[in-house]
Amino acid sequence: MKERIIQFGEGGFLRGFADWMLQIINEKTDFAGKAVVVQPIEKGMCDTLSAQNCVYTHLCRGSEGVDIKRIDVISRCVKPYEDFDSYMALAENPDFRFIISNTTEAGICFDEDNKLTDRPARSFPGKLTQLLKKRFDLGLGGFVFLPCELIDKNGENLKNCILKYSEIWKLGDDFRAWIEKDNIFCNTLVDRINTGYPKEENIDVGFDDKMINTSEYFHLWVIEGYRDLCNEIPFDKCDLNVIITDNLEMYRTRKVRILNGAHTSLVPYALLSGLDTVKSCIDDKTMNEHLRKCIYDEIIPTLDLPREELIEYADNVIIRFSNPYIKHMLSSIALNSVSKFKVRVLPSILEYIKRFGNEPETLLFAFAKLIDFYRTDMTNDDPEVTEFMRNASVSEILANDKLWGEDLSFLYNGVAKYVNK
Repeated sequence: MKERIIQFGEGGFLRGFADWMLQIINEKTDFAGKAVVVQPIEKGMCDTLSAQNCVYTHLCRGSEGVDIKRIDVISRCVKPYEDFDSYMALAENPDFRFIISNTTEAGICFDEDNKLTDRPARSFPGKLTQLLKKRFDLGLGGFVFLPCELIDKNGENLKNCILKYSEIWKLGDDFRAWIEKDNIFCNTLVDRINTGYPKEENIDVGFDDKMINTSEYFHLWVIEGYRDLCNEIPFDKCDLNVIITDNLEMYRTRKVRILNGAHTSLVPYALLSGLDTVKSCIDDKTMNEHLRKCIYDEIIPTLDLPREELIEYADNVIIRFSNPYIKHMLSSIALNSVSKFKVRVLPSILEYIKRFGNEPETLLFAFAKLIDFYRTDMTNDDPEVTEFMRNASVSEILANDKLWGEDLSFLYNGVAKYVNK
């Protein structure tokens, strides 16, 4: 197999997402591609991974069952902080076509203190610019970038950081033109709960695997900006939930409104009812009914994707929430609930009123439970927000445009009737 992919990051997410997909692609098609992992920070897990020949076991676990797969798609690891020359040598291989990354949300950032002569540059985009400059100097083709960092327009932001380094490092107009024309920076959206190494479990996989990785079954990779991608990586021939689109925003909105919105419209009510995990809500009849009314009756009608797609996604959300292997604490989701409600739930309320001319009763009930929740000691939010929400009247809360972005006094009757009920 040829080394075709440079992968920045050896953590559980990429190993349980992109590498897991690559394993399936290699098994089902003639892609025959390997990934070289670059450890993007000084201290990481590459030594442990290398010690077992970069082979590890991945388990998908959920209410669907357990699926165990041996993953052997990583050919080797490269550590730029210990061997910068080996890192830069990756630029010399014309077979490399794709660069995948997950360097956390803070990874795609511009640090003006980085220099071309650093060995290596400290920032992830700085390291990339060093590699790209050598690639350009060798006269080789560019890459397709598939960043998995959880930020909006991740590909676009990565490209902008590289162009900034090109400017301050004075790499020239020809290099800048090569970045623009020979490289493809895709914006992507990734979705899979990765639960990592099962620390408190003794799982026999046939060898002493210190890199066992676990995740839920559900996976989604939405990739914007490169329609011909499946001609190079045959995702479409492997029953993988990979969507190639010209409009990522519809899918981001679907995730924020249905998955995240379901969490936020559920959690205050559930905590007030004495529940502690997402799964406990699914197992509770009252909470389950509340959740389904929010999603199917009031959120889905406000979205623009085909209804059957929305229903399928929502059905998967319910299955994911019921996963017996994931203990998702409601208290952790409750962090900063006011700002989350503004982004995740309020748009559904406003769009529902706009489209149907009446109010979404269950989502307004959730709004009332949010207010009730902030009058308890269970909240974890900015002290100023907490203090205001605890002491203000319902009318004062709704009228606070600093919290909601607009005056919501018109919702008073629909919300107030459920407060303290």
